[in-house]
Order: sequence, then C-alpha cells, then structure tokens
Amino acid sequence: MASTSDIRNGLCIKHNHDIYKIIEFLHVKPGKGPAFVRTKLKSLTNGKVLDNTFSAGHKIDVVRVETHTFQFLYSEGADFYFMNTESFEQITLNKDVLDAPDLLKEGTNVMIQINTETDLPLSVDMPASIILEVTYTEPGVKGNTATNATKPAKVETGASVNVPLFINEGDKIKIDTASGAYMERVKE
Repeated sequence: MASTSDIRNGLCIKHNHDIYKIIEFLHVKPGKGPAFVRTKLKSLTNGKVLDNTFSAGHKIDVVRVETHTFQFLYSEGADFYFMNTESFEQITLNKDVLDAPDLLKEGTNVMIQINTETDLPLSVDMPASIILEVTYTEPGVKGNTATNATKPAKVETGASVNVPLFINEGDKIKIDTASGAYMERVKE
C-alpha cells in the first residue's frame, strides 16, 4: 500500500475494481481544511478518463508494472503484433489499447507496461513524435498563404493529417503522437 504522497504521472493503481494509470495530478493545500490530491486517471481496460480527488494520506493500491521496449511488426485487422527487443517474444494487442494506432509505422519502438502479477500488457506508450512520409496531398495554390491555411494529407500509414500548404507528396513530416498534429517538415 502507498499513500497520496507517492502519486506521480504514469503510476498504475487499483481503484474501483479496475486498473488506472495516473496521467495528471495536483497536490492542493487550501487555506482552510485538509490537503487533497486532484488526479486524472485513465482506465487501462476501457480507456475512459476519470477525474478523482483523494484526501491527503489516503491509502492507494499500487499495481507493480515493468516497462519493456517492443518493436511494432505489423497489423492484421484489429490485431497489432509487437516483438520484445530483448527476448524476441511476440505479443498481440487489440487496436483499442493503443492511443494512436493509425500513426504506427512498422519497425517503430514503443514502451509497453506489463502487470507483473498477471503478465498482461496494461498500456502502450508511443514515442513523443514520429516521422512519416506524405503519400497524397492536393497541391498548394500559389498566393493562398495569407493565413495559417492547412490542407489534408495522407501519410504512409494511412492516417490523415492537416498540414501547411507548402507540404508536397514525398515530403517527410514530424507528427505529434499525442494530438496527431503536424509539427514540422523534416529534411533528409
């Protein structure tokens, strides 16, 4: 058992008969009354995000997890296949467990947290950004750059991303995996 002073981002806990990962927290000490911790919890079984407040000193049940590096091999329907880079053991995960499955390119390394009690994967942490090649986009219209205008572009994984007008087919772009937004053009 741990207490609220042990709360940190990425910590996995048992709460309301489910396993949650803490994605945000804030310790609050009001002028009047006891301190408390505001948290944003993400369910690792169904992906729902829940706001919860723990009073200071509240006991929390921590789930022990191990983090391993896995390489994305390929997808088949809703199943995504990963290989442990150390033991070469393969696992299959459902598309629903992944935050941005449409941005996963074959060969990409991800961090997978595994529950040590049950040996089941809990969550997949994508890299902060990923570089993908634009396979299709409409050509930009000359003189249409007065505002921050964007156009849709399809990348090599099949995902659609809004990009600036100067991006052309064949360009490599960096995409933020958390929001799925264009970050910058990458020069070779």
